[in-house]
Amino acid sequence: MDEDELLNCMRCGFCLPSCPTYIESGFKESHSPRGRIALMKAVVDGIITPDEDVERSLDLCLGCRACEPVCPSGVKYGHLLEEARDIIQQNKQHSFATKLLRKVAFDGLFPHQQRMRNMTGLLGFYQKSGLQSAVRKIGFMKLFPDHLAAMEKVLPKVPSMKEMKGRPEFLEAIATKQKRVAFFSGCLMDTMFMETNNNTMKLLQLAGCEIVIPKAQACCGALHGHSGEKSGAKDLAKRNIQEFHELEVDYIITNAGGCGAFLIEYDHLLHDEPMWKDKAKEFVSKLKDITEVLIELDFHHNYNLSLPHQIVTYQDSCHLRNVMKTSSAPRLLLKSIHGIEFREMQDADRCCGSAGIYNIVESEMSMKILDDKMKKTKAVIANTVITANPGCLLQMKLGIEREGMSPQVRALHIVDFLVEAIKQ
Repeated sequence: MDEDELLNCMRCGFCLPSCPTYIESGFKESHSPRGRIALMKAVVDGIITPDEDVERSLDLCLGCRACEPVCPSGVKYGHLLEEARDIIQQNKQHSFATKLLRKVAFDGLFPHQQRMRNMTGLLGFYQKSGLQSAVRKIGFMKLFPDHLAAMEKVLPKVPSMKEMKGRPEFLEAIATKQKRVAFFSGCLMDTMFMETNNNTMKLLQLAGCEIVIPKAQACCGALHGHSGEKSGAKDLAKRNIQEFHELEVDYIITNAGGCGAFLIEYDHLLHDEPMWKDKAKEFVSKLKDITEVLIELDFHHNYNLSLPHQIVTYQDSCHLRNVMKTSSAPRLLLKSIHGIEFREMQDADRCCGSAGIYNIVESEMSMKILDDKMKKTKAVIANTVITANPGCLLQMKLGIEREGMSPQVRALHIVDFLVEAIKQ
């Protein structure tokens, strides 16, 4: 562990009101950033052993990093959390079933885009073959917990295998060329959320961007990094840095807050590897979220964006806001759309409870956080909830479904909403 970073925490407690798990656990200190750092330091100092209670405290953390912007000492809590999880995983005796599951997911699936396509293709077969209708008709989903049954209903319609394989590698600017950019297409984003990727590239073209899409790019590594698989995350980072290194582009664009937050810390991930440190810094210096680029290129003033009247609110992606420091650009874009009424949600910057696969592995806490988020959503009487991350999008759709609000309220990625406004 980085002992200097552990000592940076002054135990002031400024982080406590920003931590969802501290609040939802009934203000339990061990479920706060301050408490978790205290546990880490106690283990490092040999005062306590890293037992199941310590691991449980770290596992229950969302990793939303809302504690970092409010910390007067600038503690990099996210780095400490990932380091602690990695150390625990490397020294833990897993059961054979757990080892196999982690091996399949982290080594066999996410690093291989073709396998991701095949998995998504299976979901497409389930949706289009009539199997999904049959499963719902016989009530099979009632055997699963309520949140998983609701999640099955809100999964996006996946593209065909042919569409997933025929991905572009280069696109000309539609408007007058202003920038040459590379697009980080991601793994889930370029399969399950392919339409959003297509819309992202369309917006970039309209904004005057020539786009390069490296074919051999890989998963960002966020799932590995957050799950204690640091070596796997490093391997993926190196693959991506190598693919984007000699493209001679102005920016590297991402459209998923979770991916972007991990990508933008490649320099930290590889800081102890001299051969990669400078390349990682160069990569990070070019990374931008799609909303930031659209604002920079004056997209919202160059096009007449309009939609039929609706009340719109925005749910921040934690990682987009807290790590990539992007919060005003999405709001500026939304407010530029004629015909809509934008209403700020209370605590829009507080996590929705998605956090990667957290809503599956820590469903009880996730649903408590989501229930609070839906109360805030109802309070603004929104017709449309906008977010900028696929996990947040599915979580908000799940909340809408659980609350029976789906006939009146929808959730959309900001990119898809902007394309609607352009078409209108």
